[in-house]
Amino acid sequence: MDVRVQGTGSTEPFLGARDLFETEYDLDRPVSVYIREDPDERTWTSHDPDGHTLSISRQAANSAMARELALHEFAHMHRNEQAHPSHTQSTEEALYLALSGRSVERRKLTHCYQIANHMKDIYADDLTLSVAPADKLIAFLESSLATALADHPGPTSANWTRLTPAADPEITAVNAAFALALVERHGLVSPDHRLYDLADAAANDAPGIRFERFKERFRSLADDPGESEYRKALVDVTREYAIDEPRAAD
Repeated sequence: MDVRVQGTGSTEPFLGARDLFETEYDLDRPVSVYIREDPDERTWTSHDPDGHTLSISRQAANSAMARELALHEFAHMHRNEQAHPSHTQSTEEALYLALSGRSVERRKLTHCYQIANHMKDIYADDLTLSVAPADKLIAFLESSLATALADHPGPTSANWTRLTPAADPEITAVNAAFALALVERHGLVSPDHRLYDLADAAANDAPGIRFERFKERFRSLADDPGESEYRKALVDVTREYAIDEPRAAD
């Protein structure tokens, strides 16, 4: 696995992530890591026939999560090279199929992209959790969800895709469902873990969201779906979130 780091910052997190990743997986194409000075630069990756690019802020590259962030992005690169449906399916196409002829609020449309990213993250973290301890990921999910709950507008009972502060209660509930689905998929926490209390608070703040259904959709994603199977899963979860219909009891 060829990993080259450019920019001011430590190379150790990226090389350490490479060494961990190589215990089970490999990448055929080289990886170029660019450490950016902008502290607000979001971690993102791109792929082309010549290689993969990972851009990350210097602040993130020097953080305690740097190795885990790099490992997560290497997993996305591997899924891309595998042509896994979660990483080849066009989100725009799936949203068009799900929402054609419907009027959808802009905020909900934005959230649908976040939900699609959660599904990609499930498949990436299926790989990362097979090669690295989950402690930092669990702490990150817990901290992100607690922050989002604290930043809800109005009173409140109290994101490996990012659980962002100031998210509205509906997408925060879906983010919480994703967090629980991920840890349950891999048996990472006990039923009395604080994540469950935070998730309950998020679900209570958004009674219109079928929390358990979203959790089950994320948790039960097939390990190796076909293209049509994955497209249907993405279309179904998009409709579940974006299309307003009467909420029957689950």
